[in-house]
Amino acid sequence: MRPSGRSGDWAGVDVAVPRAAGRLPGTSMAGFRRHASVPWEIRMVAYPSVTLFVDLGEGETVVYDTHDRRGRGSVVVGLLPGDLRAAVWRVECLQIRLDPVAAAAVFGASPELSGEVVSLEDVWGRDAGRVEDRLRAAASWDERFTIARDIIGRRLDARPPVDPEVSYAWRRTLAGRGRVRIDGLADEVGWSRKRLWSRFRSQFGITPKRAAQLVRFDHAAHLLAAGHAAAGVAAESGYVDQSHLHREVKAFAGLTPTAVAAAPWLAIDDVAWPASSPAS
Repeated sequence: MRPSGRSGDWAGVDVAVPRAAGRLPGTSMAGFRRHASVPWEIRMVAYPSVTLFVDLGEGETVVYDTHDRRGRGSVVVGLLPGDLRAAVWRVECLQIRLDPVAAAAVFGASPELSGEVVSLEDVWGRDAGRVEDRLRAAASWDERFTIARDIIGRRLDARPPVDPEVSYAWRRTLAGRGRVRIDGLADEVGWSRKRLWSRFRSQFGITPKRAAQLVRFDHAAHLLAAGHAAAGVAAESGYVDQSHLHREVKAFAGLTPTAVAAAPWLAIDDVAWPASSPAS
């Protein structure tokens, strides 16, 4: 059965995305259903959002490994998850991406979420199981998206927002695809470099410089996945040269640019997250 809303097929996976109406700021969602009976091995690639995977399959069908630690079921993946690998069988999964501003409100300004993979239960306690049960019982992906929007929306409203100066610095970093000067950002918000550095790190868990590097890497990774040559990607993304691109890609993904170009979650982005893919 095809999920409702706009959907597509990729490597045996059905993808559903919510309708544009009612989307929450800094939040995007997609639903995945895979029918194959053999494991699907995935190596995740760093992305400039905190990502929530809600495992809706029977028997915790998502297994993940990171930093020599293995886990199952629903997880929250921080901005810099390191060497994260997952294996999935027959699975239904809701993926929710939260930009750092939204994530700080939904999960709290928790530095561990900047570079860790933690179970949803560790973050939300008993609420995690109730959320999973509600989503599993839903009759359609549209209903699941509505439930998820309600849950995330209430958490967004319940916590104080991050400093507007920090939020502005993040938006400028994203708009500039990581090609921003931290001194310039500090001047724009009327803070010293030290104050911006400190407040940004305390609320997002990473420094402004590391955030800019992550955003630049993400742009480069999507260009590579779109088939652009590494030399051209390096120039367009603001790297000194192709060797610089290679070092940054290895640092963020543990892979070569060629391997990143073939990463499954980048290949599916045009379907599930079209706004994240650069124009070819």
